[in-house]
Amino acid sequence: MLNETTLKQVMVTMLNVDVACINDDASMDTIENWDSLRHMNLVLALEDEFKVQIPDEDAGNITSYKLIKLVLNALLVAKA
Repeated sequence: MLNETTLKQVMVTMLNVDVACINDDASMDTIENWDSLRHMNLVLALEDEFKVQIPDEDAGNITSYKLIKLVLNALLVAKA
């Protein structure tokens, strides 16, 4: 099961934003700091924190909080 508090903390740290910015509307379009370099670092941090391997095709597409939750949940369920 995905711990959303942990997910938000990883995103806050990697994107250098306030936790209030991380909600269901958060995306690369709404968070100015979320550029391609930070995105790759975010993907690596998520893999490290949740002990999963995010497939390359998903890594490029998880450009919002909602999509990140979806992909991580699926990976964690498959891993369990």
